[in-house]
Amino acid sequence: MGRILAIDYGGVRTGLAATDPSRIIVSPLETVQTTVLTPYLKDYIPKNKVDQIVVGYPVNPEGHENPIVKQILLFTDNLKKIFPDIPLDFYDEQYTSRDAYSAMLAAGIKKKKRQEKGNTDKLAAALILQGWMEERGMY
Repeated sequence: MGRILAIDYGGVRTGLAATDPSRIIVSPLETVQTTVLTPYLKDYIPKNKVDQIVVGYPVNPEGHENPIVKQILLFTDNLKKIFPDIPLDFYDEQYTSRDAYSAMLAAGIKKKKRQEKGNTDKLAAALILQGWMEERGMY
């Protein structure tokens, strides 16, 4: 069994989270600039034995797709070509950034750390992964 990697794709920054190899623990991984996301994943995925990818799919409360969906679909089409043997799934990421900020607040994380966008992005990716796993009875 390998890791599951979650991606909270953004126009500027992308948050990443992953499970441990046993798929027991979900942890925020890193936030990377979206411009270097593909090279980062080309290096990370083989080294860390990722065998499932979950990408946040943003819709608004009315159920309409967020404008960034077109970029996400282009990115995921490319990712499927690079890693054709790794299943890729989408998960509704509605409210994950807000929930990530609330979780940091509840955990007592200092204001300066909460204001760093990268921290919210990688925690949002962890919430995407946790939600995806819960939906499948894995977590």
